Amino acid sequence: MQGTNHDDVRRRNLSVILRLVHRDGPTSRAVLTRRTGLNRSTIAALVAELESLGLVGERDPDSTNQVGRPSPVVFCAEQVVALAVNPEIDAVTIGIVGLDGGVHRRIRYPTERSPSASEAVNIAAAVIEGMRGELETRFRVVGIGVAVPGLVRAYDGLVRHAPHLGWADEPFKEMLEQATGYPVSAANDAILGAMAEQHFGAGKGITDLIYLNGGASGIGGGMIIGGSPVGGIAGYAGEFGHIRVSGSARTDSAGIAGTLEAEVTREDLLDVLGLAGADADELEQALLASDAPLVRAEVERQLDFLAVALAGAINILNPQLVVLGGFLAALFSVDPERLRLAVASMTLGSSFGSVRISAAELGSNLLMIGAAELAFEGLLDDPSGLSSAA
Repeated sequence: MQGTNHDDVRRRNLSVILRLVHRDGPTSRAVLTRRTGLNRSTIAALVAELESLGLVGERDPDSTNQVGRPSPVVFCAEQVVALAVNPEIDAVTIGIVGLDGGVHRRIRYPTERSPSASEAVNIAAAVIEGMRGELETRFRVVGIGVAVPGLVRAYDGLVRHAPHLGWADEPFKEMLEQATGYPVSAANDAILGAMAEQHFGAGKGITDLIYLNGGASGIGGGMIIGGSPVGGIAGYAGEFGHIRVSGSARTDSAGIAGTLEAEVTREDLLDVLGLAGADADELEQALLASDAPLVRAEVERQLDFLAVALAGAINILNPQLVVLGGFLAALFSVDPERLRLAVASMTLGSSFGSVRISAAELGSNLLMIGAAELAFEGLLDDPSGLSSAA
């Protein structure tokens, strides 16, 4: 918490306090004092400034048996929000997510075919325009975060390659900014999912985790190492779906044979269930309800290939936690013990002994929360920079 001058220190301290309350939820001033090492009067002044900016509020603590004066509880303002957008091959989903972590609204706009980048922009912009009255009267919008099922260049948000969507070198960030008037940030959906689970889901308090998401566009992944997201030199790290897991001639979206994405697919699960479509929750319910031998055989086949990829990732990265989202979470729910045993058989004992495999906790809100976190980043870095017009 050092700075080159008083203003730098104040901005840094405001950022620290807002991040703690944003990530941990309602927190007493006493806890903020312990966590930051700042004195009580400084905490009170910082909280008062954040409150004047409309970013936090305070309330009396719940009644306790503690002796002495109770410490006020600081919470994030729910009216400060980010918009979240997730284009997929069968829908564009738009959400409103509060700084307090609450998802105020999630709208899934289905499409008959995979939308082009311009079509996805038009859909998102139209939905946002339809909410404009509510956004301007009820909320303060800091910006838009986009979770893209593909490779996104880190420094400018250019979608380099989203194979299932058929996008290549699409300036989606720039297009959406022009269409909505809001600042936009974009990143790979699985990386954002990993960050969301680390801060608000199964990975809370964990510094090293890997996240694999199975969606309509295939399998992607994200990594948190030493508490920080790992994106690689251009933001493309974590493509676990392209790990080779078999000698099969089946190819993935990149044309690579025998990969995890080629062998483990939502489409194959839907086919054996006789379903035309289903979200992750519906798919999980259908898999758990089925006792058909064909369904069981397909589940076991996919779990075994998933185990190959997870074992390799665990041997290389030595994480504390592996989180499975989307249809991979549904697959895991059918027979978690089979997956754990298969992974254990291919993993170094010392690495497997320190890792836990879990389904994502945030469910269908995961990518909305992850995309919003991307939009909130500038505010969390410099709370005093929030525009009064926001």
